[in-house]
Amino acid sequence: MKPVIGRGAAVVAALMLAGCGSVKVRQIVSNPAKYHNREVSVEGTVKRAYGIPFGGYYQVEDDTGRIHVIANGPVPPAGSSVRVKGTVTSGLMVMGQGFGTTLRERDHRVR
Repeated sequence: MKPVIGRGAAVVAALMLAGCGSVKVRQIVSNPAKYHNREVSVEGTVKRAYGIPFGGYYQVEDDTGRIHVIANGPVPPAGSSVRVKGTVTSGLMVMGQGFGTTLRERDHRVR
C-alpha cells in the first residue's frame, strides 16, 4: 500500500523547500519593506571585510548587487565565497556611519 500525502502537507512541504533557497541581493535592496525583519539567505563573494574582537562588518556581492552584513563573530576574508543567513534590517548606524539595508548575520558558511 502506498502512503498518501494530503494536499495540505504537500503545500506545506513545498513552501518549506522554497524558503531554503537564496535570495538575490537586488530583491532585498529594491524592496526592503518586503524583507524587513525576515530571515533570508544570500550567496556571493565577500568584498570589504572588517573584523573586531566581537564581530565585524563585510559586504557580500552577487551578480545583482551588494549588501552590508553585520557579523556576530569572525568575519570571512575578502574574496571568499559565502552563504550568509540573517535578518534584514534598514537604517542601521554603526560608529556614526549610516548603512542602508543590511543583513544581521545569524551565521555564514565559507565555500
